[in-house]
Amino acid sequence: MSRSPSFSVKSELSVKADPDAMQRWVLAFCIIRFDLEQGQLIEECYPPGCLTQEEELEVAFSSFPDSVSQHQNRSSIHDCIFFFRFQRHKHSKQGNGTSSEISEIDDKETSSTPDEVKSIRRSRSTDISKSSKYLYGYVFNRQRHDERLKRGGEQKSVVILSHGPYYSVFRPLLQIMGPLYFDIGRKAIEHIAGYVSLWPSPVPGKLMELPIGNAMLKVNLPPAHSLPLESGISYEESASSMAPFLPSNPSVPQGLFHDSDIFGTFRGLLLQLWLLWELLLIGEPILIIAPTPPQCCEAVASLVSLVAPLLCTVDFRPYFTIHDPDFAQLNALQEGDKYPPMVLGVTNLFFLKALRYIPHIVSVGSPAPSSSRVTIASRSTGRIPAKQEGFGLQQLSLKKFSPSSLFNAVKLRRDGPLCLMTEHKEAIWSTYVATTKPDTSILNRLIDAGMSPRVEESMSVVNNEILRRHFLELTTNFLAPFGPYFRATTPSEGSSPYADPPPLPPFNADDFLMSLSARGVGKFLSKRMRSNWLDLYRRFLKGPNFLPWFQRRLAIAENEQHRLWRQARMKTDIHLLITKVPELEIVDCFDAIERHLLGEMQLQQSGRAISDSAAMCQKLKGDLQAVFNVLPNDMQQLLLLNPQRAALLQGSSSPELTILPGRPSIQVGVVSSNSPR
Repeated sequence: MSRSPSFSVKSELSVKADPDAMQRWVLAFCIIRFDLEQGQLIEECYPPGCLTQEEELEVAFSSFPDSVSQHQNRSSIHDCIFFFRFQRHKHSKQGNGTSSEISEIDDKETSSTPDEVKSIRRSRSTDISKSSKYLYGYVFNRQRHDERLKRGGEQKSVVILSHGPYYSVFRPLLQIMGPLYFDIGRKAIEHIAGYVSLWPSPVPGKLMELPIGNAMLKVNLPPAHSLPLESGISYEESASSMAPFLPSNPSVPQGLFHDSDIFGTFRGLLLQLWLLWELLLIGEPILIIAPTPPQCCEAVASLVSLVAPLLCTVDFRPYFTIHDPDFAQLNALQEGDKYPPMVLGVTNLFFLKALRYIPHIVSVGSPAPSSSRVTIASRSTGRIPAKQEGFGLQQLSLKKFSPSSLFNAVKLRRDGPLCLMTEHKEAIWSTYVATTKPDTSILNRLIDAGMSPRVEESMSVVNNEILRRHFLELTTNFLAPFGPYFRATTPSEGSSPYADPPPLPPFNADDFLMSLSARGVGKFLSKRMRSNWLDLYRRFLKGPNFLPWFQRRLAIAENEQHRLWRQARMKTDIHLLITKVPELEIVDCFDAIERHLLGEMQLQQSGRAISDSAAMCQKLKGDLQAVFNVLPNDMQQLLLLNPQRAALLQGSSSPELTILPGRPSIQVGVVSSNSPR
């Protein structure tokens, strides 16, 4: 863990918390104590009343290391930071009353059948819920060992609840707030809440400077295209976020948890990263087990980060406990039942028995040295003391294919994941055969840091950048064949920009696969995938990630196309256009300009107008008058019979908006589900 930023409370600066402003980042601050008689108790919650009773229980149970998995550490004070994610209960009332929403993810969005995927036309964004579907809890837990106390010690957790997956923000904030709370008590909450209230609104994908006392948190937020629409906040997304090329600046985040420690977490399973990438890509259920909550949540975050820039809609739980309301339903699943698409991070070994039919189990991390569970050297890449060099293929291959390693692998598979009950091993149990081959050139570039912790931390940064860059390139190339379906067009030279833009190409799964099979997957993927690569695309189309991602990208492309056509209308010389338009089309041109003008005015009246809307209205009024002037006199007289139209032509600044007979209102620049095709 990096050093905590320095922080001092200045008594002369009394920053009062503004709960409304604080909500942009933080839903609540909670202090939770483990009581020997009553269990987990919420001592403080600011602001009060923001959680339901069920949510308070879930937060309380998720804010402590699992007693079954937490090993005895006889140091006087032991601090750890981790985070969890859970569903808000008001959203789980949909569907069957007895089953949790963890398995009720809308089939039309998350587990699409071939029939549902075959004919995807234009899609629109629906209204966003005012509250999040999920909440994130960021925890600073302190265990204090004192033989004078009952059971030899006490536990307390400082928890920050937020709508957003901002681990890069709240981890350093907890490094300040956690120790501060144990120094000065409740005043720490008031001070931190006051400073958070002064923070500007989150800007996805940007580097933000967030003052906290005399410290400054400089953090990169995840981009808008990686955040779920149900986060409660509507972010503008540009067409560049869907472009099929790599960003020039590697420090700019392209997905969730861009600063997670992939290398440190999966160091013993580097050869299996491509298998894990595929499993998450197609939405397979995965159980990740680790000795401690920090290792557990880091593993889940690292795995989710592998599929950037894809929108990950798999339900991921960085730290999942048996007290979670969804556990009962998962525990009831029998052999042959299908698990919902999810990634569960756990520390309690009981899950190995309770979820024994989950198809993919990953064991990562190292137990504490004083642990009763034995730590064995099962890393596939051994350390080389006093010498830094790449993780050569010789190391990897010999470890994987030597007779002793082969015997251990066979024994590991035969014993199954229950062998973790006696000793901890880094391993994967899965029958899935990956299509993507491990990239040995990437593995050879990774650096072994030796035994120095300081060197190891800096080398992990380098190794993480290498791995993250590779998987970003891998995912980008995998998604590239869908690019033509998101290609926005501009008006061709000589054509009228006042007409409706043409629809984007319709998507048909069978046609897509047939076309992809004929032209190939591209040089980058063909070198890294086996001959059955088309099967991976079939699984992806049927999986939970495809449809939400495709619809999101399609909506962005449609808005981009409307923006381009609107921009073309702004630049069009109407007098020059009139000379090129046949006389019979002049009236159609007048009608089209009128529609766009009314649409702009409706946007202004609704408060949703963009910055240049006033200038656009003036331009369209001038264009409307120019076309009107070249119409025959009898047609002009007929058009002026409508009072609203007459007001528009006379230059009235705010004519009363009425819907013309037989003419639907058009909202310029906003995708409308009723726009003609």
